[in-house]
Amino acid sequence: MTFLIRAGAPLHQAQLQARALATWRDAELLVRLRWDDFLVADRTSRRDAFAAYVAALDAEAAAAGELADAYSDLAEAA
Repeated sequence: MTFLIRAGAPLHQAQLQARALATWRDAELLVRLRWDDFLVADRTSRRDAFAAYVAALDAEAAAAGELADAYSDLAEAA
């Protein structure tokens, strides 16, 4: 597994970045799984499947925000 971590970053910052990346990847996987569930859902469960998909999108957006925050020091340096 490859992590894009700035050389010289304190270890705790590198750990936060790695954790944020792993969280985002998990959230992204859940989005794909919920979308697949929605595509195969029957008519009676389609509404709930779509709601679960939207909730997964919200969680993925939150994880993306935390990932961006974890790398904010890089954005400030650029």
